[in-house]
Amino acid sequence: MKKVDDGYIVKEGYPFCIIPTIAGFILLAVHWFVAGAVLLAFGLFCLYFFRNPDRRVPQEPRAVIAPADGKVIQVDPAYHEERFMGTLTQKVSIFMNLFDVHVNRFPASCTVRSIKYNTGRFFSANLDKASRENEHNALLLETPCGEKILMIQIAGVIARRIACWADEGDTVEAGQRLGLIRFGSRVELFLSPRCRLVVRPGDRVRAGETVVGYLP
Repeated sequence: MKKVDDGYIVKEGYPFCIIPTIAGFILLAVHWFVAGAVLLAFGLFCLYFFRNPDRRVPQEPRAVIAPADGKVIQVDPAYHEERFMGTLTQKVSIFMNLFDVHVNRFPASCTVRSIKYNTGRFFSANLDKASRENEHNALLLETPCGEKILMIQIAGVIARRIACWADEGDTVEAGQRLGLIRFGSRVELFLSPRCRLVVRPGDRVRAGETVVGYLP
């Protein structure tokens, strides 16, 4: 697995934080106050956006943990057309707004069996068609008990960069950081129909902490 970023902010955020902040100070120094203040505000917002907090991972062997912070917008039976699962599943969709932590985490202790990145469009991530048509990165995960979980990072209308720090064949722990999506996005889980889900649309969840269901 690529080096996991566990600093105060993730490395992908450095340019967004440093460049506007330096430029803002320079503009303030030459008395371009409005432009300087805007750039400084953007730099400070990026420090907040790219924050990378620690989380207390539930120590429940069969728990499936939220892979992203945000709002559950869909919990439905679903058939995923990709080659990964090929059967009826339960889909849990989590929408991340601009103010949510955007670091994604593994939903269970597992082995990464496959990673498939797909280019696509950039519809708003809270729309149903975003799940099918937007740029996304799909990870097929297999737990030690043989259960498969499909996790998909989906880009949105502003989010156009998906970072994934995992490699195929990695063995990882539940709640371990795996990547992020920049500036508003969506993460989906496809789980076995035998999983017992404990979240509903409208629930707020935290990556690495909130249990969304239990494996059979």
